[in-house]
Amino acid sequence: MEEEWKCGMLVEDEQILDFISEIDEAIDKVKETFKDYRPLLNGDRWICDREVAEFLKVSRHTLFTYRQKGLLPYVLLCGKILYRERDLEELLQRNYVPAQK
Repeated sequence: MEEEWKCGMLVEDEQILDFISEIDEAIDKVKETFKDYRPLLNGDRWICDREVAEFLKVSRHTLFTYRQKGLLPYVLLCGKILYRERDLEELLQRNYVPAQK
């Protein structure tokens, strides 16, 4: 039988190899599930300009224009621009135009 090493151990049992493979798959699924997870900071979720542009379906240059006009509050931290998700929701609510009956 050919010797196989995995994770620094000699593995001779096929069941152990299968179990390790299942663990690797589970880890990959967890990573995929949480890849876009954004933890709350003082109850607020902060997102970057790329995500905001995708969410609003506008270009990053348009976001720049919104910032320059003072339409959209933001935080500039070490060269990174962050937007509070709540501020985006409020912007959309302020500019909501209801349907006419």
